[in-house]
Amino acid sequence: MQPMAQQGIRGPLPEGLAGAIRQTAGDIATLLNSAPGTTMPVPDSQWTVGEAAAHLALANELMADLAAGRRRPYGDGTPQSLAVANAETLATFGQRDAQPLASMITEQAGLFLDAVDLAARDDSVGDTVPVTPLGPMDRPVLASYLLTHMLGHGYDLARALKRPHMIDHARVGLCMPFMLSVMPRVVDPDAVADLTARYAVRLRGGVAFGVSVHDGAVHVSPMPPERPDCTILIEPVAFLLIGLGRRNPWLAIGQGQVLAWGRRPWLAPRFPTLFTAP
Repeated sequence: MQPMAQQGIRGPLPEGLAGAIRQTAGDIATLLNSAPGTTMPVPDSQWTVGEAAAHLALANELMADLAAGRRRPYGDGTPQSLAVANAETLATFGQRDAQPLASMITEQAGLFLDAVDLAARDDSVGDTVPVTPLGPMDRPVLASYLLTHMLGHGYDLARALKRPHMIDHARVGLCMPFMLSVMPRVVDPDAVADLTARYAVRLRGGVAFGVSVHDGAVHVSPMPPERPDCTILIEPVAFLLIGLGRRNPWLAIGQGQVLAWGRRPWLAPRFPTLFTAP
């Protein structure tokens, strides 16, 4: 099955996505500009605040270049290769001060949106297929990728600085094109090797989709299957944080953020283990 992102390489961004990208970049900049320093560690990470912010600035620059039709090889899509690429770029980029990084994050987010707008008007740009660290994507899905990436690391920075994070239901909804597109690419082969199952996943108050596992392959559908083995109802913010490896699924279950039913409801806790957060 081809990733859903490859259905087209051009098209307008979903309503609200450009605004969410600008707002999220601005929220992260506000966090950084109010930080007492950048040397404190990020929880559950090997990075400091300054290193996480530098990674975000560099990643936004990478995404802006991809949207503009430039080729920027960056790993092979595996978590290991992405970690190596991240380390290499951070080693050659020495900026760790909050205000310059905040400015770069917002500036590159704006350049990304400018490039998407140009691609919609200029065939020489719009006809190129952005090849991202997680494979080819059309620009609307690439924009969803950018938002998702900023939200994940913005959440980390908020935790490190003990400030409220910026993830909400509306922004999670705008992350879903990327999340659905990337799922088949981040499957853990060992986790699906012996599993045959059909899941219906419903975000409370949001989208629903289907995931089928058979013969070691995962297929994602924008509609749930008619007769799922297991239906999962999950709070949207919890879904995104679990998907990005930022929240323990069992903690979310214990807090009532996840409900499951169907012929095989015991498959619900296994669902997040089928994927490796990129």
